[in-house]
Amino acid sequence: MKKSLHPGAIWVFRIKCYWGFGWLFFFVIFLLPTILLTKAGKISLVWVPVIVFLICFIVIVIPLSEIYARMAYKRWFYEFTNDSLKIEKGIVWKKYVTIPYERIQNVDIYRGIIARICGFSTVVIQTAGYSGVPMAEGNIPAVDVKEAERIKNFLINKISKRK
Repeated sequence: MKKSLHPGAIWVFRIKCYWGFGWLFFFVIFLLPTILLTKAGKISLVWVPVIVFLICFIVIVIPLSEIYARMAYKRWFYEFTNDSLKIEKGIVWKKYVTIPYERIQNVDIYRGIIARICGFSTVVIQTAGYSGVPMAEGNIPAVDVKEAERIKNFLINKISKRK
């Protein structure tokens, strides 16, 4: 049975979207025109991009981020089968990850400040043969604290039985 993420996970998606879209709009709406206006010698017009940036952030970035965060949250699933963990995520491009239990090396639980405030944990599943990448192959970004412990114990038991 497919499981979805903790309801508080939407805040993680929101913050990532605000950060990403915010920097994009900062560059396009504020930084680029400011550089062009300054080079043209019209420094008095520097405040125009600042005002346009703030308006665009409120009118475009926040709603766009909210829509994207909700869509990303609703399209993130994980499922434990008899022989593997299956992860499905993505809005436009779907990504399906299947991690056989035999490849699992370690299971960690992380709780950052937002996770502690919202009451969830991130389960990071490290696998054999997946190196050189900053994120682990199996990453369940937001599950309930008790569910995270249950997942960790379940996977550790699968690893122990294998040995």
